[in-house]
Amino acid sequence: MKEIRQTARERMKGFCRVCPVCDGRACAGEVPGMGGIGTGGAFAANVAALAMRRLNMRVLHDVAEPRTDIELLGKRLRLPVLAAPIGGVSFNMGGAISEDAYIEAVLSGCVAAGTLGCVGDGVPGFIHEAGYAAIESLAGAGIPFIKPWEAAEWQGKVEKALAAGADIIGMDVDAAGLVTLKLMGRPVSPKPVDALRRIIENLPVKFILKGIMTPDEARLAADAGAHAIVVSNHGGRVLDHTPGTADVLPDIAAAVKGRIAILADGGVRSGADVLKMLALGADAVMIGRPISVAAIGGGKAGVETYLKQIASELQSAMVLTGTRDCAAAGERLLRA
Repeated sequence: MKEIRQTARERMKGFCRVCPVCDGRACAGEVPGMGGIGTGGAFAANVAALAMRRLNMRVLHDVAEPRTDIELLGKRLRLPVLAAPIGGVSFNMGGAISEDAYIEAVLSGCVAAGTLGCVGDGVPGFIHEAGYAAIESLAGAGIPFIKPWEAAEWQGKVEKALAAGADIIGMDVDAAGLVTLKLMGRPVSPKPVDALRRIIENLPVKFILKGIMTPDEARLAADAGAHAIVVSNHGGRVLDHTPGTADVLPDIAAAVKGRIAILADGGVRSGADVLKMLALGADAVMIGRPISVAAIGGGKAGVETYLKQIASELQSAMVLTGTRDCAAAGERLLRA
């Protein structure tokens, strides 16, 4: 990983410093780029919210080989970690490799590690085209996230995603207000619940809604028919001063756990962080920037190596907290 990160540092110069701790301080306000919007406070809050949680160490038990596999939306995954949908290599990551090479590395690296990657959407169009091509090449092993466009564009991209073999589709409604899209003359807007319900009713596949940060909106998403939500503030890239996702996750889980699958992203940097998110109520997590760094620095092998590291750290944390499997993770793991 040191070699992968060093290569990424060279290739992403001017766009990402590949800091020892990816916490948003050095890149505050760098959007486009890999930073958080404005003060960078929302990005930093994600990392800080997880850092504040402490794991209760328990070693008087018989958990020696914990299971990290989960079932999520009908998929059996080797670990409860997916790659978050991030694109725009040329204007966010330095352009040292092509969009096609980047997204192929993310998705194929995830498949090799026994999980799934997500692909993004945006402007210019080659971002989603590269994602759909990679999904098709992997026989549908990937989840496309489509921005909350107006009806015609949304439907057109849905049809392309289905043609590529996708059997789960997401909408990153938290992209509403995204600076990069506004700068390109293609802003997107929030979605009223009635419109969201119609979208879900017309989809022949399962649907994930990304960008939920409050219990009331989690309930609305469930009521509208979404199969899963992602608790996310878009990596702190759309609205400054939001709380960290780990801070809002417990209340959201209390509101909808069992009704809808709950994913969470934001600030996950280690296997211990993954376990913390599970303990706070997530069924699975997404990791964004670190996987982008691994893909830029090492291609498919870089992503697979990084995810194997996360899996090893997660299993170790589960052993040292007496957590037999992912379903057994709960608030008892965390110091009150």
